[in-house]
Amino acid sequence: MIYMFCANGVEEVEALATLDVLRRAKLEVTTVGIPGTEVSGPHNITFKADITIAEFESKPRTANAVILPGGGVGTETLANNRTVCDFVKKVYEQGGLICAICAAPSVFGRLGLLQGKKATCYPGFERYLKGASTLPDKVVVDGKIITAKGMGCAIQFGLAIISALKGKKEADLIADSIMF
Repeated sequence: MIYMFCANGVEEVEALATLDVLRRAKLEVTTVGIPGTEVSGPHNITFKADITIAEFESKPRTANAVILPGGGVGTETLANNRTVCDFVKKVYEQGGLICAICAAPSVFGRLGLLQGKKATCYPGFERYLKGASTLPDKVVVDGKIITAKGMGCAIQFGLAIISALKGKKEADLIADSIMF
């Protein structure tokens, strides 16, 4: 199972393009809305998450991956949500994949998960990637951590997640099918 946390203020394309690509690869992804299932981004696009954060908290969860889409306001909400932060740490400590795009890699940095790692983020958020070597690349994969720069990289970000979970061949098949 993969969980994607989407807080109000999320960069809509980062969430939805990534989700679309992953579901095309038949990966099981549950979106978690914060605070409710209706999530709105800064461009007045509203979408429906699968479950609320309260529903997520109502029973023990495990995952092989967690995804944090960015957006400045959404990222701050994620960074200040104890449930999200604890779950990210738990998934990482149990050998799962943690993935973030745009401003959201800053959550990993604030949690101390980027020490000695390579990462990327939206320009200006590098100061939050504590302990990381920041790269100018659009998508950076360092072990079980995948980070990406921003909205224009969302499909490439999703393909990197597919490659990590199902292999490069599957990622290439999806890339070809969407004319990437």
